[in-house]
Amino acid sequence: MSDAAGDIEIEETTFPVSKEELSILRADLACEFPDDHTTLSDDYILSVASKPYSKDPTVRRPIEYSGTKLKELLEWRQSNAVHLQELLDIAKEGDSSPAASESPEKYAKAKALATSLNYGSMYWRGVDKEGRPVLWIRTNRMPWFPDVEAQVNALILLADAGIRTMPAGVTDFVVLSDSNSPPPPNPQFLMNLLSALIKGYPDRLHLLVSCPVGTIIQTVMKLLLPLMPTRLSSKIVLISEGDAKEKLGNILLNGEEEIPTFLGGKCNHDEQFPTEGSFPNKLLKFDFDGMIERLQGDIDKFEKSKEKN
Repeated sequence: MSDAAGDIEIEETTFPVSKEELSILRADLACEFPDDHTTLSDDYILSVASKPYSKDPTVRRPIEYSGTKLKELLEWRQSNAVHLQELLDIAKEGDSSPAASESPEKYAKAKALATSLNYGSMYWRGVDKEGRPVLWIRTNRMPWFPDVEAQVNALILLADAGIRTMPAGVTDFVVLSDSNSPPPPNPQFLMNLLSALIKGYPDRLHLLVSCPVGTIIQTVMKLLLPLMPTRLSSKIVLISEGDAKEKLGNILLNGEEEIPTFLGGKCNHDEQFPTEGSFPNKLLKFDFDGMIERLQGDIDKFEKSKEKN
């Protein structure tokens, strides 16, 4: 973790990975996970395999180590992520879903997931200057006493949806957190969230910027930092409110014009993510599909601008 003193820039050392090594990794994954291995792009497999080895950062991760890491990811997904799309579909249908009467336990989980999404405290909007999707966190909208399982499930579902939109060559995302008025730290939620990030999304986080730096955020960091791998902790940056305009302007694709009103800018996120939700009379009030359609549109515009240049 660092306090931003200059331009926020994450420079990572990477090493070459041959086509033969990629083929070995892909074949190994396909053998053990014939249905799920295609959820990992070649770009992502190459990204994981190209990183420095934690035991000796001067060399690349051994190919066996990368293979194990990717297998553990897919195993984790089978238990923690694969079923969430069904819960989201049930939440969209609401009381009209057959699960409401036929599977009360599943419907209860779908309702809890909808509640977590309905807070509007987490959503994708826009991309950074390299085309990475940006996940916004608004801590003042988060509940004081969260349903830990549902809240983590919501983040997993959001992460997967954002990853699916990534353009060719992009394998990670940026998180920008408005840390004004956060709820008291919930240790179980924080631990589950960290576990999901490490096991389910290795090398997916490019940068997490939190603004402003308050007592609660410092407490959260003290809890989490000792448990984080060094590569992960180095990607977390705390900035002051006075630095937000310059720092965020250097991250967001269209600079300062994309800084939201809740961080001192002019861009009104509440038009797309109102506190009452886009569908107040539905179980799922949060406009999940609209969020992804807009994000895909932002990525398409980024891709077209790259082609012109």
